[in-house]
Amino acid sequence: MMKKLFIIFAFALFCSASAFSQVAPSEVIPCAENYPGGQDAMYKFINSKLIYPPVAKRHRIQGKCIISFVINEDGTVSGFNVVQNKGGGTGEEALRVVTMLKFKPIGYKLRTSIPVIFKL
Repeated sequence: MMKKLFIIFAFALFCSASAFSQVAPSEVIPCAENYPGGQDAMYKFINSKLIYPPVAKRHRIQGKCIISFVINEDGTVSGFNVVQNKGGGTGEEALRVVTMLKFKPIGYKLRTSIPVIFKL
């Protein structure tokens, strides 16, 4: 009985260790003030859409990918560029999620960047 309990506990511990989370950066991201709901809402959206790349998960790749883009006058985004990539598909996944962001209309073009943090 104790052996089965230990195996179940070990399996649960392994599964929880393989889960991942998107961490909001500790610094203030200037473009987040133009996102409906602010920085917390922006990273909640990123977290809900982010899929940890299998290669990065297998090789335990973690870290910050930085995506640069332009917020247009009407709040749409364009001109994407991966500035920092941790590898294993993290840069591509961060880019995919950032392309889905929609900002409030700001009336001018703004070149900005945001970090997307991958953490196992």
